[in-house]
Amino acid sequence: MAARPVAGVDCHGLLLRSGLVQVRYRYRVYPDAAQRQALARAFGCARVVFNDAVRLRDQAHERGEKLSDSEAQRRVITLAKRTPEREWLGEVASVVLVQACQDARRAYRNWFDSMAGKRKGRKAGHPQFKRKHGQQSVRLTRNGFALHGGRLYVAKVGDVTVKWSRPLPSVPSSVTVIREPDGRYYASFVVERDTEPLPPCDQETGIDVGLAHLAVTSDGLKIAAPRFLRKAERRLKKAQRALSRKSKGSANRARARHRVAVQHRKVRDARLDHAHKTALSLVRDSQAVYAEDIAVSGLARTRLAKSVHDAGWSQLLRLIQEKCERHGRYFAKVGRFEPTSQVCSACGARDGPKPLAVRKWTCRECGTVLDRDVNAARNILALGQRERLNASVGSVRPPSPVAAAVERGTRRSAA
Repeated sequence: MAARPVAGVDCHGLLLRSGLVQVRYRYRVYPDAAQRQALARAFGCARVVFNDAVRLRDQAHERGEKLSDSEAQRRVITLAKRTPEREWLGEVASVVLVQACQDARRAYRNWFDSMAGKRKGRKAGHPQFKRKHGQQSVRLTRNGFALHGGRLYVAKVGDVTVKWSRPLPSVPSSVTVIREPDGRYYASFVVERDTEPLPPCDQETGIDVGLAHLAVTSDGLKIAAPRFLRKAERRLKKAQRALSRKSKGSANRARARHRVAVQHRKVRDARLDHAHKTALSLVRDSQAVYAEDIAVSGLARTRLAKSVHDAGWSQLLRLIQEKCERHGRYFAKVGRFEPTSQVCSACGARDGPKPLAVRKWTCRECGTVLDRDVNAARNILALGQRERLNASVGSVRPPSPVAAAVERGTRRSAA
């Protein structure tokens, strides 16, 4: 799997129809000086429109006003262009502004759906205002970009050089132009591609993730935690210390900020590349993969926060799920409240919780010597297989009996 700086493939995890999956291909782009200036103008206008749309919807919500999507777009784009404060919005392509307004609408809808319980997954909070610093991006639909002889045409920017590390599988439906904090530019295309089913196999795997080992499988395989952030911590500290000593607004501070961003990018790319390779090796050798639904956001608020973020559990499990969908494998998560570390995987006896320092123990019922991580992975495998069997067979509970009309103590009219 290629490293992230050259190209990347990220599956959305949603099967569009039989045999097709929606994926994202990412390539490095090289705009010239004039194009970088035009892209910076587009990034700024998109950020302003997004923030104005969020602010407008907040004000309408406080007044109890029902604001349609077309009216919100008319106020933050069409009418704003006629004012002296926002007349420079006309210098960029209209598709950039429209998509920024649509992104604000989608963020607001996700927030309301999350509060109403209509949205699955992690709860979405109030849309955050976009900032001038950090990653910048603009999203373009088909009327805002085109592919011309190996170059990417962006409306009101021009033909941008693209490093094509692999061909696109189909015509892209949209593209997102991204500027990373380290100064690199990328183009991320959304395309459809055929699934690639792997040959079927008989093995199923349960995975237990941790800090000492990134992942431990039910068959005893232990994948060491690479700890990319810990290894780069010395260089990061040196770069951040140099950044803190530079005067704000100076050219030296800009160069120091760039050096810090480069160090973070190296850590991020190395972690992603390792997660891609680990996920593919697990999916290739297993017909079904089961993992525990871990509350990473909760663990990230403890004293182990840095180690939890460095491990990248959510990223690894997301890639495993995406590769299972792409290659015709089965993936499922078991409940996070299941006592996988308290139950003996050999006899099923439960002997209570144990401190993290206890890595091995002997079952009091059957005398089996258990490894904490391998035992948890085997319990995850058993729980996943049980849930999969129940889902395929249907409900295993008998139907509730209905009281007879002549049952003693029941009114005849109550039947």
